[in-house]
Amino acid sequence: MSETFTTHIEQPGGQVHSGSGDFYSYTVNVALAEQEATTRSSRRIADDQLRLLRQQFVDPTGMSTARRVLHGSSTVILKGAPGSGRTAAARVLLYEVQRTAGIFRELLPGEEEGALTDPGLVGARDRLLLNLAEADITQWAQTCRDLSALRKAVLEQGAHLVVVMPHDGTLESHLQPYRADIGRPPAMEVFRRHLRLHRVPYEEFRLPAPALDEFLAEQPPMEEIARFADRVRRARAAAPDRDGFATWCKNARAHSAWRKEVADCVATLCAAPQRALLFATAMFHGAHADLVHQGAALMLTVHDTPQDEMPALEGPDLAQRLTEIGAAARPDGHVRFDKLDYDVAIRAHFWDHMPDLRDRFGIWTAESTESDDPHLTTELRTRLVGRLAEQYVRTGRGLDLALLAEEWSSAPASRVRLAAAVDALACGLRDPRYGRSLRMLVYTWCKDKPLSGNLAHVLLRACTDVIAPTHPDQAVTRLHHLARRERGATPALDALCRLSATSSRLRRLLLDRVTRLSASPTIDARLFLRICDPVALTDPAGAAHPLIDEKGVQDCTVTGWSEAFTRLPQAYWRPYAERWLHAACVVDSHRDRLLFLLVDAAGRNGSTLAALYAAARAVEPAAPGDRASGAATTRLLLQKISTAQGLHPPAAPPPSRGTTR
Repeated sequence: MSETFTTHIEQPGGQVHSGSGDFYSYTVNVALAEQEATTRSSRRIADDQLRLLRQQFVDPTGMSTARRVLHGSSTVILKGAPGSGRTAAARVLLYEVQRTAGIFRELLPGEEEGALTDPGLVGARDRLLLNLAEADITQWAQTCRDLSALRKAVLEQGAHLVVVMPHDGTLESHLQPYRADIGRPPAMEVFRRHLRLHRVPYEEFRLPAPALDEFLAEQPPMEEIARFADRVRRARAAAPDRDGFATWCKNARAHSAWRKEVADCVATLCAAPQRALLFATAMFHGAHADLVHQGAALMLTVHDTPQDEMPALEGPDLAQRLTEIGAAARPDGHVRFDKLDYDVAIRAHFWDHMPDLRDRFGIWTAESTESDDPHLTTELRTRLVGRLAEQYVRTGRGLDLALLAEEWSSAPASRVRLAAAVDALACGLRDPRYGRSLRMLVYTWCKDKPLSGNLAHVLLRACTDVIAPTHPDQAVTRLHHLARRERGATPALDALCRLSATSSRLRRLLLDRVTRLSASPTIDARLFLRICDPVALTDPAGAAHPLIDEKGVQDCTVTGWSEAFTRLPQAYWRPYAERWLHAACVVDSHRDRLLFLLVDAAGRNGSTLAALYAAARAVEPAAPGDRASGAATTRLLLQKISTAQGLHPPAAPPPSRGTTR
C-alpha cells in the first residue's frame, strides 16, 4: 500500500513497568540512534553476503542437477564430501531463487526455532538453509522423519529449502528424488576465480607455478583455496615488480614456517622499545608509518615503560628501527614485513608466549582505535580489532572476547570504542565454533544483565548486524527483551519494528510474543501498539493473503488492544487508534475487519467505546481521501459499538481464513 497517513506518534507516554524484578533503563546518544536508523537492513546484509559468495563461486559437479531438483520440487538435499563446497553451494542455490518477498535464514533444530514439524517455521517465499553437515546419526535420523512435514509447509508457502546432509548419512527411499550429489569443483578454476575478484590480471596468473601445483595436489578445502589466493594477492601487492607469479605462490606456501623464526627474533630483540615496535608493526601491518610509530609509543605507555631519555635527534630514526625488526616503510609510507604473513606469526607469538600481557594488549587495542590520526580509517580500526579477536578465537577464548566487548562498552566510551566493542563481539558471533554459545550469551544479556554504560547499544548492533541476517527469529527474541527495558529513546524497538517488517512470519511471531506469550503485559502492551501496524496487517506483501485474514493474528490483535485499553492511559493508546481509523478509511476490503477488532477488544467497556467514537469524530477532517470517507468510517464504527452494547441485533463478524497462520 502507498497511502500516506497523517497521524504521527512520538513518545505518547512515559516509562511503564509492571511485574516483579528490577527494571533497567538506558539511553543511547542521539548520534548513535540516528546511525541505527540508517544502517542496512538485515535482509540487505544477508543478500549482500550471498551476492559476494555467488561472485566467488565456481559450480561443482552436480550443481545443475541440484538446480533442477530445487526448481521442480522447492527442496533439494545436497550430499558431498567435507571441503567440497557443499555449504557454499546451498547458499548459492538459495540466492539464485531470490524473491522480493520472504527472507533467507538458517534453520537450527535444537536451538530456539522449535521443531521442524511446526508449520509456523516457514514464511511466505522464505529461502531456508538446513545445514546438517556436522549432524550426528541421531539428529539426522530425526530430521529425516520431520522432512515431510517441513516440505509440506515449504510448498504451501511458496518457499525453497536446501538441506546439507552429513557425508556419512543415509537417505530413505522416499527422499531420494530430492537428492543431488555435489563433487569438488575444478580447484584451479576456484583459485583463478578468486584472483580475478582480487583484480589480478589473467596474463599474470596463467603462468606456471610449481608451488601452486603442489598446493592444489593436496586437494585442500575450498575455503583454504580462497585463503591461498588471498595470500598470493598480498604477496603480489608487496612485490608487484620484483617477483613473478611463481614466486608469489612460493611465498604464499611458506606462510606457516615463520613461528620459529619469530621466536628467535623476539629473543634477540630484548629492549622494550624494540618489542613494542615489533608488536605495533604486526598489529598495524600495512598501515601508515605514523600509526606504527604511535602504536609503539602507546605500547610503552600501556606497559608503564620509562621513556628513553636520549634526545630524539641522537637516537635511531624510524627507518633504522624498522630495519632492526625486518620491516620497512614503502614509498607510500605504509609499513610491511618482507615475509608474507610474518605479521600473523608475530601476533600469535606475543599472544601465546606472553600470557600475562593479554589484558594490556586489549587495552592497547582499544586506545589505538581512538587515535585521531588521519591515517586511521574505519576500515583500519575494524581490521585492528579483528586481529586481536583472532587471537581470542584461535586459542579457544570466545567467551573472553564477549567479556572484552562488554568492558569496552562501559561508560565512558567514545563512539569509536563502541564500534570496536561491536566489532569484537561480531568476530565471536561469526566464528563457527562460538556462534551458538555467544548467541545464547547475548540472549541472557539482553534479558537479564544490567545494561550499564553502552552495552545495550553493542547488543543492539550485534542483533541487527550479525544475528538477524541468518537467524532472524533469534534476533527478534533478543531485540524484544531489549525493547522491554527501554525508556526514553527506543532504538531497540525501532530495530525490532524494522526487522519484523521484512517478513510476515516474523511479525506474526512478534505479535504472539507481545500478546499471547507475554510475561510483561503492561510493557508489551506499549510495544504492541508500535508493532501491530494496520497497514502492514492489511498488505499481503507478496503472500497469498494479508496477516489480518488469519485467525491467530486476529486473536493476537484483540488481546493486544484489550491489554492496551486496560493497562495504558487513553492519551497513550489514542494516537495509535487514530491510525487504525485512518487505515480503515482507505482499505475497503478490510475496513470492516479493522473496526470489528477494535470494538471486540474494547468489549462492553462503555468508556473505552466512547473514547474510540470520540477519536473517530476527531480525526474525520484529516481522514485520507476526504472528510466523507472519515464520516463513513465513523458511522460504521458506531454501528459496531451499538451492536457490542446490545443496541442492535449482533452482526456476523467479518469472515476470517480460520487459520492460526
